[in-house]
Amino acid sequence: MKKVTINSVAQYAGVSKKTVSRVLNNEPNVSPATREKVLKVFKELDYRPNPIARGLARNKSFIIGCLYDNPSKSYITRVQSGALEACHKHNYNLLIHPCELRGEALIDNIDQLLTTSRLDGLVLTPPFSDSKELIEFLKQKQVNYALVASAIQDDDSISVCSNDEQGAYELTEHLIALGHTDIAFIKGHPDHSATENRFNGYKRALEQHKIPLQERLVAEGNFSYHSGADSAKAILDLMPRPSAVFASNDYMAAAVLKLATQRALRVPEDLSIAGFDNAPIARHIWPGLTTIAQPVEEMTRQAVEQLILQISEPQEEVYHRVLEARLITRESTAQNH
Repeated sequence: MKKVTINSVAQYAGVSKKTVSRVLNNEPNVSPATREKVLKVFKELDYRPNPIARGLARNKSFIIGCLYDNPSKSYITRVQSGALEACHKHNYNLLIHPCELRGEALIDNIDQLLTTSRLDGLVLTPPFSDSKELIEFLKQKQVNYALVASAIQDDDSISVCSNDEQGAYELTEHLIALGHTDIAFIKGHPDHSATENRFNGYKRALEQHKIPLQERLVAEGNFSYHSGADSAKAILDLMPRPSAVFASNDYMAAAVLKLATQRALRVPEDLSIAGFDNAPIARHIWPGLTTIAQPVEEMTRQAVEQLILQISEPQEEVYHRVLEARLITRESTAQNH
């Protein structure tokens, strides 16, 4: 049986080879009717594009790289889900590449990755999306990239983030509305801009309600479950003990919940606990965690989609979006008695 090519698809559909290519790469400038006709021919002829030939023809690899260094497996899974959705839509492949931000050889590592993998672009997740050194390197190498959850205000960079500061403010307000004034806070990883943004939201809510910030109630975490457990021990040893704990992510909040339960503290009657991210664990444990829903999948999906569009054809305006971080109340917070 003769192999179906892009030329035979074009001939069968009665359109140009360029139009078929545009449909294949999900590019604009194709009418809905023409797109539907070409897609129908794809199906009828069982056309399956050869990724190697496609890449050689356009001098592209059709591979997007995704850099991550995050202790939360749930976060990475959600990043992958959003990135893959965009890649599948545009017939791209995704290469997940774990790195250590603090490693001395970071730039060499990325340089080697770009050389060996022939990536068409990189999507940077925290903490890489906050690395000015890495971003400057990518600009010098003329590598297309997009930033997820970055605090860097750069007119040249595609960026999608959520309003973490406002989310943390609203969650702290929720606890204050329940009558809590002694609210402990567990920070996240120092290399992540989200850490400072969430802490700022917490501080802003306290200040607005004229509640003094107590340094004794602020613990240093790093977004991992273990750091949450260490912070929880220090917080629950305090005398007097705070009536509420706000952890900068759900895994640290889950660690606080476990330790509180081990100490025979009732949640939320004796201690209200809240997290951030709305990771699966927030829904799966009991009591369910009050948290802030961070749209990780949607942030990554938009960033990767805009990156692919930029690779296909330079866009007139650089894409910047701030998505809403939303309060979700569950059973782990209650009125302070």
